[in-house]
Amino acid sequence: MIYLDSAATALHRPPEVERAMCRALHTIGNAGRGAHGPTLAAARLVYGVREKVAALFGVSDPARVAFTANVTQALNTAIGGLIRPGDHVITTVCEHNSVLRPLYRKEDQGAELTILPADALGRVDFDALGDALRPNTRAVVVGHASNLTGNVVDLKKVSDFTRSHGLLLIVDAAQTAGTLPVHMEDLGIDVLCFTGHKGLMGPQGTGGLCVRAGLDLPPLLVGGSGIRSFDRAHPSQLPEALEAGTLNGHGLAGLGAALDYLLDRGMEDIHRTEDALARRFAGGVRSIPGVTLYGDLDAPVRAPIVTLNVGELDAAEVSGRLWDEAEICVRAGAHCAPLIHRALGTQERGAVRFSFSCFNTEAEIDRAVQAVADIAGEG
Repeated sequence: MIYLDSAATALHRPPEVERAMCRALHTIGNAGRGAHGPTLAAARLVYGVREKVAALFGVSDPARVAFTANVTQALNTAIGGLIRPGDHVITTVCEHNSVLRPLYRKEDQGAELTILPADALGRVDFDALGDALRPNTRAVVVGHASNLTGNVVDLKKVSDFTRSHGLLLIVDAAQTAGTLPVHMEDLGIDVLCFTGHKGLMGPQGTGGLCVRAGLDLPPLLVGGSGIRSFDRAHPSQLPEALEAGTLNGHGLAGLGAALDYLLDRGMEDIHRTEDALARRFAGGVRSIPGVTLYGDLDAPVRAPIVTLNVGELDAAEVSGRLWDEAEICVRAGAHCAPLIHRALGTQERGAVRFSFSCFNTEAEIDRAVQAVADIAGEG
């Protein structure tokens, strides 16, 4: 089997992840819910992972890192807590439904929304931010990279705009966390949302958000926190304010081990490896008659994603044949990103996404290229 679906979820992980999770299953209690050995072990474990996330994303205070079940919950927390009726928000057609649907809900509740378009290569012209600005503009919400095209947003350019106009910047780093550097404080990002199960190589059920110092973010969920139990209101201090209920301690143990691997190996090396594999694949399929590629494949910085279609075949058929004939795992369909599919004209048949991990090999890439050629050759 060749797994080329890492943009959906990591499958190949450092072996330390499994070992850390198994160890945690037998050693940790519930963080913040007692003073005995197992619960203190859980608290130390969770705080240690906060420190690693803070180091990775350039957050000076680990308490500003709050854990969630995934990036969807993190984005719902950020958008739900910061956008009010009457506010205007700017986003793009490249966004995942984890951004779009919370924004649509806010629009239904009285917020206003501007969605910047993309060109034929899926690129957004962020010079248009100025034209979209209104007196009631409150925030720009943007994904660091498209999960369909792999195009990467120049966050420095966007943050220069938001800072110059006193706007909030909420970033969805689902496709870049662990693959491309993001220094939250240097860039002036107000809320950075991430998931643990993609480029960070942790288990599913982990993710979180990093919140700028001084920003008050109301919680999405309220309930048990382990502190101030007699208060009617949920605690307001971070991270407890955004972590109602029991955390996924066993999953965070795995995420912590994955972060150790990532920080030890170095993100630059991981990105260099994944980028080389993605460009090798793109170069191989580019010359196959009938193959259409999407995104700016010549951009100097990209997420490790290559998306294509073959002739007039439906994307689901191509994906099915890749699995049935070559045991290659890819993702076909709409990728929870409907607006960019409409912009690229692929809303009817979808597209086939190949996404790469630092654990893939050149031999696997070459086999995938041949499998696409075989399907294209048969029409």
